[in-house]
Amino acid sequence: MAKSYLENTFGLSGKVSVVVGGSGVLGGSVAEAMAKAGSNVAVIYNHGKEAADERVRAIRKLGVEAQAVHADACVKRDLENAKEEIISQFGGIDILINAPGINSPTPVLDIQEEEWERILNVNLKGMFMACQVFGKHMIDKKIKGSIVNFSSVSSEIPLSKVFTYSISKSGVNNMTRFLAREWAPFGIRVNAIMPGFFPAEQNRKILTDERRKSIFGHTPMARYGEPDELSGAMIWLASNNASSFVTGAIIPVDGGFTSMTI
Repeated sequence: MAKSYLENTFGLSGKVSVVVGGSGVLGGSVAEAMAKAGSNVAVIYNHGKEAADERVRAIRKLGVEAQAVHADACVKRDLENAKEEIISQFGGIDILINAPGINSPTPVLDIQEEEWERILNVNLKGMFMACQVFGKHMIDKKIKGSIVNFSSVSSEIPLSKVFTYSISKSGVNNMTRFLAREWAPFGIRVNAIMPGFFPAEQNRKILTDERRKSIFGHTPMARYGEPDELSGAMIWLASNNASSFVTGAIIPVDGGFTSMTI
């Protein structure tokens, strides 16, 4: 009985999940979590075809269907083409997870226009375009869908060395809440997950020993997060049964980082 309840509440059997940035460390881990919950998965990647293909092979071993689809999330036509390819393969789309993200530790006065635009394009524009393209599909097909965006603890706390990244993630929070309000009448829920420090390729270079000590000192659990520790919150937000009355929420998974003051 308990297993049946959990499967009915949190299971994603028969659903189709699209993970933008699914070839990355955190996006890939979440893609596999969706598969473990029973969902078929489309991994959208821009760079790193080998990583995307490897992730797809791992997902298929879990007994569900998976497909790697190339698209630049900042180019709407790319996303439209990806959407059509995914629909052709899977028949529809129920869940969108927006996981792309890039950063640079450049000091504020040294940030060049190109760097500013590049980070905002990937972290904010790309998420908006994906929400627009896949959200329209859900609305047009009357799908009670779930969209989960990747935010960051830096969206609410002004951390050093992540100036443009923090601004982009603040925009993600605002966009998430706005779309939640806009699309609730269509039965589409839009939420965000707010990870703390999960070392990945794009942020490992700024995590010096000194910074690590500072992070751990401000994190009650005194450690970094592991990629699969995002899975529970992500499955909960993706499932219409488990989180049917949750929309516009920004859920921290940060070891207590945002709870710490002095």
